[in-house]
Amino acid sequence: MIDLHTHSNISDGTDSPRELVNKALAAGITVLGLTDHDTIAGWPEAISALRPGIDLVLGAEISAQTSDGVSVHILGLLFDPDHQELAQVLLQTRDNRVGRMEKIIARLNAAGIDITMEDVLNQLSEGATLGRPHLADALVAKKIVKNREEAFSDLLHNNSKHYVSHYSPSPERAIELIKAAGGVAVIAHPFASLRGRVLSVESFTGLAAAGLDGIEIEHRDQNEGERGLLREIVQAFDLIQTGSSDYHGTGKLNQLGEFTTSPDNWERLESRANQRRVVRA
Repeated sequence: MIDLHTHSNISDGTDSPRELVNKALAAGITVLGLTDHDTIAGWPEAISALRPGIDLVLGAEISAQTSDGVSVHILGLLFDPDHQELAQVLLQTRDNRVGRMEKIIARLNAAGIDITMEDVLNQLSEGATLGRPHLADALVAKKIVKNREEAFSDLLHNNSKHYVSHYSPSPERAIELIKAAGGVAVIAHPFASLRGRVLSVESFTGLAAAGLDGIEIEHRDQNEGERGLLREIVQAFDLIQTGSSDYHGTGKLNQLGEFTTSPDNWERLESRANQRRVVRA
């Protein structure tokens, strides 16, 4: 099984990179993509955990935003970690998350919700990328909500009055940087309407022109109608269809391997990188 979109506790997952690799191996995953948000800090530990039977696809889920404020996530896979311009954008995006978190907390406090930045930071593992899931975990720890799902559905979703956007490149720029770094670019769950505003069909013309390689179609947050429309877009622009779990560990329903990418589509996707960067034990 090929699962190209997962998270560790280096961003907003709950498993360490080592635990993630071990769980993937136990689940029958043969190709695992590690795609933490805006960071590659988990790569070394994941590599050190490799054993025969599983290949590791190193990447990152890069936060992007359109000019009219639609949040977009681009999976960058198999890129050169030493590409300076891409590394700088990832750093800038991570740094901006702190100021964003402070603003969200201020809005929650104004609504009478007792939560502090210290509460949130207590939920981070060392070196992790700060994100709303850590705020959700802090709300759970203080018994304000029961779990992450409730935190997002009630307080932290994109249409919430507490929501604050943050710095991120445009989707086209993110794709261009991934390609410049020799990697491949796949847009993650682009029609997941339950998360908030989504891209228009027309947006894919510019994304394809920027070098987009694939679209994540099989994902639990996209219904069959949304998937069908994405299949038409894949055909129209000669892109590659993927499916992934978007696994985060405990706190989210997503399970490793619940959606996967076919071997043929993975072979096509991997061939578009400028070097063979899949890591094997």
